[in-house]
Amino acid sequence: MKRNLLLAAISGGLAAVFFVLNGQGIALGIVSQKPGEYRHTYAALLGAICVIVAAYELAVAAVRLRVALRNQPPGEVQMLSGLVRFGAGLAIVLVVLNSLGRLTSVGAVVAGFAGLLLGWSLQAPVSGLAAWVLVTLKRPFRVGDRILLPSLGLNGDVIDVGPMYTALNQVGGSIGSEEAIGRHILIPNAMLFTQVVINYTPEMGAQQSAYFLDEVIVRITFDSDWDVAERILLDAAREVTADVIKETGREPYIRSDFYDYGVYMRLRYMTIATDRPRITHEITKRIFNAFQRDLRVDLAIPYVYSYRHTLPSRRYQYPAQDQPTEEVDVSAIDDPADSGTRSEAEEEGVRDLARHIEAVGLLQPLVVERQSNGRFRLVAGTNRLRAVKLLGWTRIPVTVQRPPATEQPEPAPKTS
Repeated sequence: MKRNLLLAAISGGLAAVFFVLNGQGIALGIVSQKPGEYRHTYAALLGAICVIVAAYELAVAAVRLRVALRNQPPGEVQMLSGLVRFGAGLAIVLVVLNSLGRLTSVGAVVAGFAGLLLGWSLQAPVSGLAAWVLVTLKRPFRVGDRILLPSLGLNGDVIDVGPMYTALNQVGGSIGSEEAIGRHILIPNAMLFTQVVINYTPEMGAQQSAYFLDEVIVRITFDSDWDVAERILLDAAREVTADVIKETGREPYIRSDFYDYGVYMRLRYMTIATDRPRITHEITKRIFNAFQRDLRVDLAIPYVYSYRHTLPSRRYQYPAQDQPTEEVDVSAIDDPADSGTRSEAEEEGVRDLARHIEAVGLLQPLVVERQSNGRFRLVAGTNRLRAVKLLGWTRIPVTVQRPPATEQPEPAPKTS
């Protein structure tokens, strides 16, 4: 800032010198002169330029002082100084053209092209201004509303609606939630003519917050007490959304359907758009704690197929990948783990595995032990064996393991 003030003082001093010289008849040369008109001299031209430079330096010093007093980032100085610099340069060009007597002729040509250029470049600003007027009059959304622009993938709370831009406090984005994150986004108003805007929080009479239907899905086991589970879910929703129920008059309710491993219980309730994450969290927390305390209900855990589950003992290890395999008849394999009774979930798992084997083949051979009677005892691969039987295979690749030494059959006693 001191440098700017020093340059302003020097420029102002030079301007005074040039104007004094011009007043005393020391013109330093004639730039242009017409009969009966003011005579433009180089001294006056240089004095005018120095005045513009001094004004520019003072303006930059004022910008620096303003930024420093408001504790704003240094980038503010660079941006505002660039605007002042452009204005100073334009003023110098106008002074030179005026001194040369060409301001009128050049101005007419420039004005013609400038009109076309401005008409093209100001299309968006004019559209933005029109959109601002329409939004202000029609008020499809207001400051404080939560809006969604689906085509832009933006969701946010309206902070300000200005002549050119609408400012949003973004909701979500960096987090997977419907909470404001404090990141501000400027939406050009001109885009509002071509974008679908969904308002989540329109004013409805005396209500200042919009309510919409939300749900929490809980999976319970088939042996859970249905009535107890339903009561827990409804009590949790009523407790958390008591104010919403009072405002809307709509009670929470349950919808349910079966799935492979239990029952989907869908708790549906009215929620506040701007407070949805907290309400969902509070309801989920209450349901979980109630399920933990009540032994009559339990959360269902999906069945996950694991071939290791078929191992009868940890002493058996899967064969190395380079261990040779051989093909044997499927009918020659005995499965001691096959009790003959299977649940519907187990049957569905075997059917899924059969479809996978049919598509990509058997990626892991069965592990068997050779029996003394010529048959084979299955060590690992119960579900794979069931799947290939379902596919109608007659032969299957296996890896034959020797039983541990402790389980080797004892040699028959010698007879004399």
